Amino acid sequence: MKILVVDDEERIRSIIKEYCEEENYEVSEAENGEIALGKLMKESYDILVLDIMMPKMDGFEMLKELPKEKQIPTIILSARDEEIDKLQGFDLGIDDYLTKPFSPKELIARVKAITNRTSKKKQQIYKYDTLEVNYSAHTLKIDGKIITITPKEFEVLTYLIENKNNAISREQLLSKLWGYDFFGDDRTIDTHIKMLRSNLGKYRDHIQTVRGVGYKYIEEDENTN
Repeated sequence: MKILVVDDEERIRSIIKEYCEEENYEVSEAENGEIALGKLMKESYDILVLDIMMPKMDGFEMLKELPKEKQIPTIILSARDEEIDKLQGFDLGIDDYLTKPFSPKELIARVKAITNRTSKKKQQIYKYDTLEVNYSAHTLKIDGKIITITPKEFEVLTYLIENKNNAISREQLLSKLWGYDFFGDDRTIDTHIKMLRSNLGKYRDHIQTVRGVGYKYIEEDENTN
């Protein structure tokens, strides 16, 4: 597995590289978003570990510049712990957000959680009316047109579909899809659900809010929100 570590601090990159290589991961480094963007355009990577505050091009700007077809699972690693930064990161499609100072072992655990999820190839297609979710191709189609959603939105949608008609708590979604106990507020899930509903268009009401619990996916065309 190839990991691209992007951070302007050489010490941070060295620590991450050391721990990743102990797991037999191949590591490439970049000291800013500009260099990282060039590497991503030329090579394929499995995971991106990305700092926000860097010279020349910061992490958020790099994610905005990265073409859709080049996007990969991303862990933000930043000294900034503001809620607005986390929400901006999730809006840009990141999978995880870890604040500095951090535990290298925890970072590796989160890397493993992401790779375990993405390595499970599912050979099935879910269809409802003109809604089509292709698990192996990782695509969402409505009326025959591909709808662009983030990798994390896709995971949320498929998990809800796999557990259709069952109420899924926010805590369960965080644990299953982020792969660890997320001690943040529930806005992380709510933000992804809001974006997902927007992308689902006429099928938005199939993701129902279960008050006091979380969410569920239904096939019946009912609106109990």
